[in-house]
Amino acid sequence: MGKFHFRKIIAAGLFLLAASLPLNHAEAAENEVQMHTGKEIAVQPIKLPDRMARFVYDSGLDFKYPDAVRGIYVTGPSAGGAKMEKLTELVETTDLNAMVIDVKEDHGNISFEPPEDSPYADIAEPYIDDPRKMLETLEEKGIYPIARVVVFKDNLLAKERPDLSFTQNGQVWKNGKGESFVNPFEKEVWEYNLEIAKMAAELGFQEIQFDYVRFPEGFDSRDDILEYGQGDYADSEESNVKKRVQAVTDFVAFARSELSTYDVDVSVDIFGYAATIEEAPNIGQNFSKISSNVDVISSMIYPSHWGPYFGIDKPDTEPYNTIAEYSKVENQVIEKLEDPPVSRPWLQDFEAPWLYSGPTFQYGKAEVEAQIKALYDNGIEEYLLWNAGNNYTEGVDYTP
Repeated sequence: MGKFHFRKIIAAGLFLLAASLPLNHAEAAENEVQMHTGKEIAVQPIKLPDRMARFVYDSGLDFKYPDAVRGIYVTGPSAGGAKMEKLTELVETTDLNAMVIDVKEDHGNISFEPPEDSPYADIAEPYIDDPRKMLETLEEKGIYPIARVVVFKDNLLAKERPDLSFTQNGQVWKNGKGESFVNPFEKEVWEYNLEIAKMAAELGFQEIQFDYVRFPEGFDSRDDILEYGQGDYADSEESNVKKRVQAVTDFVAFARSELSTYDVDVSVDIFGYAATIEEAPNIGQNFSKISSNVDVISSMIYPSHWGPYFGIDKPDTEPYNTIAEYSKVENQVIEKLEDPPVSRPWLQDFEAPWLYSGPTFQYGKAEVEAQIKALYDNGIEEYLLWNAGNNYTEGVDYTP
């Protein structure tokens, strides 16, 4: 990878923010806006003419929101390779109707080549030769496109800017899988990811789905040994636990505000167990607070990812019961929100051999359909299917 122009990216992002400010915050005369200048924020009221309040970015593509989104996950290599034809055919010939496509993936790369003068050129892995053409094809076929943007897990940015990450003994900290995270307290990181999200919106994606909107798992047990800044949250008298929750919540609210003139929905992936407890303090996720700031909430409720829970000893072997019990809990939480989002959980279309010393419980047609039916039986009609290799089960009834 060539020289990483992070400071150029931030400068470009701040310039674009300043240039577009009258349009991005023109919905009401009393709106307040956050002017980001380095690490300090000044909140200023603005008054704008009514004609500006009608501005919405038009990508030139026309997608209709489906009766209910039923989608699959698509990696950059799949979207830009031979597999895309097969995946497109799967969606076209079934009751599926949407694709969640990697725009910024787990390592920190973006999946297409931006313009030559873009400050993001050096982090591009151009799997998708022509993302606009891809979206035009999806438009023709009536397939709803969602851009996945991984936020705080980012090896590339952490390596280039350790000051925006978590360090230990002078080195960027990595988890047991060799993954690095960047710091949700740092608003430079927010800006960095939002500019990528805006690129996706300008290309024509209809929704921006933010993933890894959290601190690293088990962070509380490492808090005392890791070195990191707390940015604008450093002077807060709240505990570090509450600061983490506030930072993650604030990022989500900021993202929705920044994308408000792009005519896109904003969604967030969240751990399923976050809905079952008051908040997940280690990672900073509060289900109700995040849900109050998004259009769509996508809980990752794969049966394989639960230990004994809901009175079920081995949730991976009971897909219907696991999803049904989760849905009851989530419904109770969402019903209490003043402006609830659409619930669109992630379901499992893969096996989990790491759970078994003997034969692995298999996920096929019956197991995928059981999860979907469990959602339907509890009034949840939208969902997404995850398979890391994009190899989805054949013959599934997606509207049982």
